[in-house]
Amino acid sequence: MTTLTHMSSPTKKPLTYADTGVDIKAGDQLVGMIQSMMKGTHGPRVLGEHGGFAGMFRLDFNERLFKRNYKDPVLVACTDGVGTKVKLACELGIYNTVGIDCVAMNVNDMIVQGAEPLFFLDYLGLHKQEPATTASIISGVAKGCEMSSCALIGGECAEMPDIYEEGDFDIAGFAVGVVELERAIDASRVEPGDVVIGLPSSGIHSNGYTLARAAVAECDLTATYDELSATKTLGEIMLEPTRIYVKSIVKLLSQYKVKKVVTGMAHITGGGLADNMRRTIGEDVNVNISLKDIQVPAIFDFIQSHGNIVQEEMYKVFNMGIGYTLIVRPAFADSICTHLQNSGESPVILGSVSEGSGKIHLSDLHG
Repeated sequence: MTTLTHMSSPTKKPLTYADTGVDIKAGDQLVGMIQSMMKGTHGPRVLGEHGGFAGMFRLDFNERLFKRNYKDPVLVACTDGVGTKVKLACELGIYNTVGIDCVAMNVNDMIVQGAEPLFFLDYLGLHKQEPATTASIISGVAKGCEMSSCALIGGECAEMPDIYEEGDFDIAGFAVGVVELERAIDASRVEPGDVVIGLPSSGIHSNGYTLARAAVAECDLTATYDELSATKTLGEIMLEPTRIYVKSIVKLLSQYKVKKVVTGMAHITGGGLADNMRRTIGEDVNVNISLKDIQVPAIFDFIQSHGNIVQEEMYKVFNMGIGYTLIVRPAFADSICTHLQNSGESPVILGSVSEGSGKIHLSDLHG
C-alpha cells in the first residue's frame, strides 16, 4: 500500500496560480464588469442568470405580448473569428470594435441561409487578464449582438501567458440561429434571369488583414492621410467595424413569407465577390457581375498603391466595397431595392444570372 504525502520545502515559497501569470481575482472582477453588458442583449427567451455552466434559450415562446413559434425549425450554427485585425487593435490600443467584427462575421454568414440569429457565445484567449481592456473587447461583442437582435448568453475568457505574447489576444465567436425548413435558402433556387444586388461594405471588414498590414507597413497608423480622411487616422479607418446586415435582411425576408423571391445570398469575405458568390449557385448557372457601379472605398486604393498590388489580387482577397449580395427574382428586384433602402441600405444592381457551369464572371475589372 502506497501512502501519498504532501510535502513543501520550508525554504521555498509556495507556488500559486498567480505566480504562473493567471490571475483568478482579475477574472472574477471581469465577470462583475460584463454582466450588465450581457443582460442588455437579453430578451424574454433567455433563461437563467449569467454565471452558470451553460446558457439557456427558449426556442418556442408564448406570452401575451410576445409569441414566436416554429412549425419545422432548423437550427443554423456557425463559428468565425476576426483574424489578424486583432493585431491592429493591439498596436493602436483600440479594443472596443473587434468584438463587433466577431459578431458580424458569424451572423452575416448565418443570414445567408435565411436564418434569424438567436444567441451568441464568444471565446477570448489572451496573455494577461486586464479587466478594463477585456471588458472593452466584450463591450464590442455586446454591441454587435444588440445590432443583430442576438442574445449574448455566455463565453470563455482564457488567460494563457504560455500561448500568447504580452499584449496579444485572439477572439472567436459561435452563433446559433433558426429558419423554417421551407424557407431555408440554398443554391437550387437560383435560376437564369435572376438579378444580383449588392450592399456596400464599410471598408475592409475582417478579411485580408495580413496583406493589408503588410501593404501599409511603412505608413504611420496614427496619422491622417488626405486621400482617406481629414479627421480619421489610417489605423481608425482600418479598424472600422464590419457592417452587420442582419436587421435589413431579416426584415426583407419577413416581407416575402410566401413568395420565395430571394433565391440566394452571400457574405463577401475572404476570396472576394467571385469566390463567395460561387458558393451560392449550382453547376447549371453562371453569375455575370459588372463592377463599374461599385463605389470602392478609398482605403482599398490606398492599400493597393502602397503595397503595389495588382487589381486581380485585390478582388481575390478583399470585398472591394460590396459586403453582401442577394440574388432575386427579376420581377421583384425593384421592390426589394426599395425595401432595402427603407432599411437604410444603399443597394446596387450588380448583374444577373445566366445558364452556365457554376462560374462567376467579373467585367470592368480594369476600369
